[in-house]
Amino acid sequence: MSIQQQEVNKRRTFAIISHPDAGKTTITEKVLLFGQAIQSAGTVKGKKSGQHAKSDWMEMEKDRGISITTSVMQFPYDDCLVNLLDTPGHEDFSEDTYRTLTAVDSCLMVIDTAKGVEDRTIKLMEVTRLRDTPIITFMNKMDRDVRDPIEVMDEVEDVLKIKCAPITWPIGMGKEFKGVYNLLTDETILYQTGQGHTIQERIVIKGLDNPELDQRIGHFAEDFREEMELVQGACHEFDLDEFLAGELTPVYFGTALGNFGVDHMLDGLTEWAPAPQSRQTNTRTVEAAEEKFSGFVFKIQANMDPKHRDRIAFMRICSGSYSKGMKMRQVRIGKDVKIADAVTFMAGDRSNVEQAFAGDIIGLHNHGSIQIGDTFTDGEEMKFSGIPNFAPEMFRRIRLRDPLKAKQLQKGLIQLSEEGAVQVFRPLANNDMIVGAVGVLQFEVVVHRLKTEYNVDAIYEPISVATARWVYCDDDKIMATFEKKAYDNLALDGGNNLTYIAPTMVNLNLTQERYPEVQFQKTREH
Repeated sequence: MSIQQQEVNKRRTFAIISHPDAGKTTITEKVLLFGQAIQSAGTVKGKKSGQHAKSDWMEMEKDRGISITTSVMQFPYDDCLVNLLDTPGHEDFSEDTYRTLTAVDSCLMVIDTAKGVEDRTIKLMEVTRLRDTPIITFMNKMDRDVRDPIEVMDEVEDVLKIKCAPITWPIGMGKEFKGVYNLLTDETILYQTGQGHTIQERIVIKGLDNPELDQRIGHFAEDFREEMELVQGACHEFDLDEFLAGELTPVYFGTALGNFGVDHMLDGLTEWAPAPQSRQTNTRTVEAAEEKFSGFVFKIQANMDPKHRDRIAFMRICSGSYSKGMKMRQVRIGKDVKIADAVTFMAGDRSNVEQAFAGDIIGLHNHGSIQIGDTFTDGEEMKFSGIPNFAPEMFRRIRLRDPLKAKQLQKGLIQLSEEGAVQVFRPLANNDMIVGAVGVLQFEVVVHRLKTEYNVDAIYEPISVATARWVYCDDDKIMATFEKKAYDNLALDGGNNLTYIAPTMVNLNLTQERYPEVQFQKTREH
């Protein structure tokens, strides 16, 4: 087996999807605890709780912009090298969050078992469906009063349309939470309170009928045995092929805050989640184990400190390996570039990378020449597909304080849209500039960057736009009629693609019914 193949087989690249407050930050901390503990044998610096992380972020945003180290974390676990991509959740939710999901091979879905499936989770799951990404589920907060686990699993199946196969099953909940039973290994793992910041010794009892279980958890044992008979009869069994096809999710129960169950989930992730997968380009399929280098840019993160105008372009390596100082071709502009100082992300440190393999994420310093969706190769002319633009969910009109700066405004907005910071729409019928985003913070970032980078003083104001769709039609005649009739609602986006701007969802539905031959699409390839 080649070194390239060995390196690829070791890697697991995943992202966490959840609704805000389901426990993503805490899970990320605990996952890193297991990764760091392996590096530094148990001396884990206790991090602040997620509550701080939130306010830290806002202060940091005021002081020096977005920290880039939290974006990708790489750590060893078992015999694997795990890349965890952060998907910003709270105020910093943006289209980047969606696009990050196109750069991973699997996802961990975190659900607050007290609340069940929430709307952000539904949206993120829709994105994973574009590539049938395998999903592992962690039912969090079992040490609180939660809903009935079977009920929450049914909700996941109904709402998210994915089968659930419990791998572990909880014994009790809230103050009575005693641990979990692993259905595959026939073992009970007991929960110990007050161990949130340390790695617990697993207390394992083999077999459901083991009298030690009765000694440890008393009268709960008998009830639990009965419950397990029901569960085993009612639930799906784990099937690896269905998991890899994105049709079934293995489910783990635990509490991230109490640091219980996270390692069980990591065991499953490293055992079952796929190593880096092959990827489609416009000319061929690229296999991860190929020796030739290739990769694509899925996110560009700007530093909002005016003194540091550097931006980091995040690239997912799809095949071959990167080594320091190598040359690669930026296919879109047909130029060979030497990359001497790519950034890698090792458990929270930003350090210069010496070598990286397929499945890894590296950061390229970008002075404005790199766009989202850019493909880099060792010379081959091809473009990776499957890096979409998503229809924005919020819209604002951008208005200039100084009307003479219209040209700079247009230039600034187009560049920011190429970078993926925001989407821009120019209505055919007037001179408005409409910006569309997925998260509210994106608008503030845009106004801030227009001022500091383009010297344009602008404000944003509400506009009655509900949604946007990219429109296509194979029949030129029908398209011409449609363009004439819908002229007042049509706009061009940053890449000059025709877009329908709908004032209400009702309007969109009526227009779609009126023009069945015209395609109204929610995503567009970069």
